[in-house]
Amino acid sequence: MSFFEAHNICKQYANQAALSDVSIHVPQGTIYGLLGPNGAGKTTLIRIINRITAPDQGEIYFREKPFRADDIAQIGYLPEERGLYKKMKVGEQALYLSRLKGLSKAEAKERLAYWFEKFEITSWWNKKIEELSKGMAQKVQFIITILHNPELIILDEPFSGFDPVNAKMLKQEVVNLKKQGKTIILSTHDMGSVEELCDNITLINKAETILEGKVSDIRQQYKSNKFELVYSGNESELFQRLNGSYHIEETGKTEEGKNYALITLESDHHGNDILKKAIEVGEIHSFKEVLPSMNEVFIAAVKHTNTQEQ
Repeated sequence: MSFFEAHNICKQYANQAALSDVSIHVPQGTIYGLLGPNGAGKTTLIRIINRITAPDQGEIYFREKPFRADDIAQIGYLPEERGLYKKMKVGEQALYLSRLKGLSKAEAKERLAYWFEKFEITSWWNKKIEELSKGMAQKVQFIITILHNPELIILDEPFSGFDPVNAKMLKQEVVNLKKQGKTIILSTHDMGSVEELCDNITLINKAETILEGKVSDIRQQYKSNKFELVYSGNESELFQRLNGSYHIEETGKTEEGKNYALITLESDHHGNDILKKAIEVGEIHSFKEVLPSMNEVFIAAVKHTNTQEQ
């Protein structure tokens, strides 16, 4: 059994199914991507995990035991809709919310001082939240989310509103939390971040699970017999030798002036077929299979399920 599990979760609002028999299995010490189009049911599942609402059916397990109300103390939740009080000062609000998480005033001050210094925001302590940009306020809320040292951290679109520098900084902190043994559920539309950070994912579409597993396995599952070849030799001769068993997706030159080709083979051919022909034409500098990006997997999987329902 995993560190955190949701089994066969169902939730109905009026005549609309928000979740229909959805299950997730989150291994301990991993970053788990919760993905899906807008309206797929991700937020409903997150609200159920946080006991903000209850499922109509299904069971949730935390540390291999039925999920209890007092387990919420071990969860840190950063919602997509940020919930800071705009008229309060940053430091005052951070202390207040930290106390709600069960920290003493002294503990909260010590931990906040560490994180404010680490994020280089000590000068914001006496600013009002309404004076901060979206990204600045998000830094504050991220700190509050993890300050009580939770075992399970749920981050809903944590990188939205950040410039590339601050997004990179926050991603590194997420990786650091994983290294410390924390388990993280990451809900995001940023498929680049999924590839960069996530070990496993669940993809929900129209209230149902359509993909679940390791990111590496899923990318293998959706591969399309596509290869990248960098070589020296006659381009037209290479393609002639391949003899119609391929589709040329892209050609060009590398920065070093070598030939570059992105080639998709017919299903009954293999990468070795390209290698054999390329060796006959010239020198091979690199050759690798090109796996689909998670963005491509996301689009293909959602499109497939939508087509099936038509």
